[in-house]
Amino acid sequence: MDNKNPPKRSELKPGMAVWVIEKEHYGTGNYKQGIVERILSPGETHSRGIKVRLEDGSIGRVQWIIED
Repeated sequence: MDNKNPPKRSELKPGMAVWVIEKEHYGTGNYKQGIVERILSPGETHSRGIKVRLEDGSIGRVQWIIED
């Protein structure tokens, strides 16, 4: 299910590839892959993950960073 230790805000940058969970899919394991356009959460951490807008316009909380 959802990552218990999602990445911190300081670990994220626009242009990064990530896996996010959208609000309507919390707890389902239905993750979405995308590229960060903008970081929306003001804090360094959040229990469900930092909220971002992806380049396709969708909004979700980052669960994992996709490593090259």
